[in-house]
Amino acid sequence: MISQELLAEVGAAVRLNPSVSSLRPLFPALHFSECSADDINARFNPVLECEGYELYLISGASGHCLELTTDFNAATGIIVAAKSDD
Repeated sequence: MISQELLAEVGAAVRLNPSVSSLRPLFPALHFSECSADDINARFNPVLECEGYELYLISGASGHCLELTTDFNAATGIIVAAKSDD
């Protein structure tokens, strides 16, 4: 589960340094992944936008692959998606 408060803390950390390698030690209970915002299916909306980045929730509930989710209760991690300069 990811609360709004935790999401706000992650957002503040992303503003300082968006690298997932810097986020993992700060939030060891969360899984982080990174990609380009262009790689995210347009049917998903970011849960938070930071300058140059969009944050999306992910879940590993299936036990196999991570999947995007809109459910804060099911979320186990966050994708940090870099916005393109277009």
